[in-house]
Formats: sequence, C-alpha cells, structure tokens
Amino acid sequence: MSRQRVEADAAERGIAIDILERPAADSLEEAAAVLGITPADIVKSLVVKRKDGTYLFALVPGDRQIAWAKLRAVVGVNKLQLPDAGQALEATGYERGTITPFGSTTAWPVYADERITGRRVAMGAGEHGLSAFVDADAMIAGLGATVADISD
Repeated sequence: MSRQRVEADAAERGIAIDILERPAADSLEEAAAVLGITPADIVKSLVVKRKDGTYLFALVPGDRQIAWAKLRAVVGVNKLQLPDAGQALEATGYERGTITPFGSTTAWPVYADERITGRRVAMGAGEHGLSAFVDADAMIAGLGATVADISD
C-alpha cells in the first residue's frame, strides 16, 4: 500500500520513478552493493523535527551525514533533531528505512543536499525491500525542494 502512495505522488508531480525489489540489507553500503551503485548514489531521506513540533525532510547522499549547523542556518532555526522511530512514522506514514518525501502523510518541506543534483539516485520507497530510482533534478523540482550544502 505504501508503494502505491509513493508511485501516485510521484505521478501527480510528473516525476518518473522506478521502484525495484531488492534483498534486505544490513547497511547502506550493503544496499548499494546489492543495487550495483555507490553509497553516494543512495539518498537518505531523513525526517527532522523542528522545535515547534513540525518536521522537514533532509535528503543527503548515503556517504554523508547531516551537517546540523548548516541545516539550521538554511532552515533559519536554532534547534533541530531527529525524532524517535514512532514520531517519524507518525510524521510521514513510513517506518525508518523506508522514508521518502513521496506520498508522505504530510507534505513537509524538503531540503536537498547540493551533492545529489545532476544524478540518478536510489532512495526509500515506502516499504522494506524496495528502492525507488529517480532523477534527482526532477525530484528536486517536483518536490519544490530547497537545495543547499547541508551535509558533511
């Protein structure tokens, strides 16, 4: 059912997306190997909680981490944090490891690291055992994402 939400949202936004089944992986590096891509080509979709209780999505390459000071500066706030698994599920409708901005139960603002532009990337597809492949530039445009340097 989550896969259908992802596909429907992408289609509504005019974004071509390919969802592939893949074996379970114990790490991002293992997932990249299974998919035949580099860890940098997997985009981590992280849901981030603001002090006021609202959320945002931070999209960062798999070989990098959120740079909290950079993200706070771009968002214009002084406090951000990763929510616990239950809060992330409630905010997006997706379990950790499957989170994507596509089809989220709430369309939170999206912040994409500048390093994902110009490439085809893999990301969560709403369900375990699935990966979505998408052109990052089309995704950024379709989601109205803010592009900035938000990772280390």
